Amino acid sequence: MSAHSFEVVLLKAGRTKIRYVAELLTDDGTHLVVRAPWAGEGARDFGFVRFEPGDVFTEHYWRDRWYAVKEVRTGEGTLKGWYCDVTRPAVLDGGALSVEDLDLDLWVSADGKEILRLDEDEFAESGLADRDPAAAEEALCALDELELLARRGGFTELLG
Repeated sequence: MSAHSFEVVLLKAGRTKIRYVAELLTDDGTHLVVRAPWAGEGARDFGFVRFEPGDVFTEHYWRDRWYAVKEVRTGEGTLKGWYCDVTRPAVLDGGALSVEDLDLDLWVSADGKEILRLDEDEFAESGLADRDPAAAEEALCALDELELLARRGGFTELLG
């Protein structure tokens, strides 16, 4: 890893879901922006979008917000859209950026016409509302906020 790269660790239910090396683009103390290639093995077709080797993710994390916004482009630079994860606030500790995935996601197509709330069933089944009602409420509010931003014209203002 170079001086401007570090490991991103996505946790789910206390376990590592995926880890990958990303390049740090900016960190203002609250908002971190990193860039990384698609970290999945091979292509993954979600039906509404296909992530594949060569895709580039510019990922926005916050230390004070309950979500991450990931701009997805092809290797040639064509915008595919934004994949948003509802998470606990990001923690940068040494050489790793850790984020806990709370199951809820939002997809926004490149043209902004397709806005999909994802994995609400997984969130309900996770038991978070029983284990940590305050976190569950933050997660639901974060998903609503992301959807509202998307419906009002996208993430330009949020992402700077």
